[in-house]
Amino acid sequence: MSGDLTIRKIIHVDMDAFYASVEQMDNPDLKGKPLAVGGGGKRGVVSAASYEARKFGVKSAMAGNLASKLCTDLIFVRPRFDRYSEISKKVRLIFYDYTDLVEPLSLDEAYLDVTENKKGNPSASLIAEEIRERIFKEVGLTASAGISINKFIAKVASDYNKPNGQKTVNPEEVIEFLEQLDIRKFYGVGRVTAEKMYQKGIFTGLDLKGKSLEYLDKNFGKSGRYYYHIVRGIHNSEVKPNRIRKSLAAERTFSENLSSEIFMLEKLEHIADEVSRRLDKSKVAGKTVTLKIKYSDFTLQTRSKTLQYFISDKSVILETAKDLLYQEKLNNSVRLLGISMSNLNTEAKKKPEQKSVSVQLKFKF
Repeated sequence: MSGDLTIRKIIHVDMDAFYASVEQMDNPDLKGKPLAVGGGGKRGVVSAASYEARKFGVKSAMAGNLASKLCTDLIFVRPRFDRYSEISKKVRLIFYDYTDLVEPLSLDEAYLDVTENKKGNPSASLIAEEIRERIFKEVGLTASAGISINKFIAKVASDYNKPNGQKTVNPEEVIEFLEQLDIRKFYGVGRVTAEKMYQKGIFTGLDLKGKSLEYLDKNFGKSGRYYYHIVRGIHNSEVKPNRIRKSLAAERTFSENLSSEIFMLEKLEHIADEVSRRLDKSKVAGKTVTLKIKYSDFTLQTRSKTLQYFISDKSVILETAKDLLYQEKLNNSVRLLGISMSNLNTEAKKKPEQKSVSVQLKFKF
């Protein structure tokens, strides 16, 4: 990649073990101890784990009882999403001091385009370092960052020196970085896909790069083209500061399996109330109601109905969800129910103009 190419400077900031770190910050007695945010019972699930817990193999989305077996001293705390949201907003305000091109992915991570920034600083690496220092001083938590020419590489790089570190992949280093990368580190390559790639002799980026577009299309379907381009450092997705919400949902996992629709109606009422509350808070409404059913054998089923008008009222959401519940006989006892609203009345806002800037690489990236 020569110095006269038009490039962007993208930072991916990722808070370190965010939920668990907030809990440890708010309760000093938890510092340095293995901690899991979530439930520890037979139905509990780990939402987040501290680094002390991760040493024992505890990780997010793991069943609480399994986590307890891996780490007998594991401490469980209930999640406090209002608190996490409060902290996330403080972190985001720091981002906006540097650029308006901020794309939040979740409460604990975001992309920043600092090609042109409010500080006039030509070094994205120095900006990332300053942002991380401010997060620590002003919020009290550590964050890691990845810096490179596009969102894909920046996200991969942010995981490279975790926790409390950063990794810059300069334009001239991109190809070598990707060729040496374990295929499991590629963002967008999940566990199942990684196993399939291993079976086909694809272990590193270099192995992936050796496969033709036709081969990848044939073996990996629609994702094949994506893999073909990212391993060559091609990922043209812009940082989108105004991400449009496409759906909104709430769900509940039950302490005991439910075997009758009658027992589920009360649960559905609570879920519908939560969905309605979230719609009102977000000032949106939707046309499509989807009922999510997870059975005791962990199989998943969804049933959807699209109305002719936008709704946000709890009673209408509940009645539609009831209709979907009675639409057909249940396959088994049920461990989880969820309701989601999609086909929302959100309108795409005009994107801020992003200028392509030709940057001569005479300074540190």
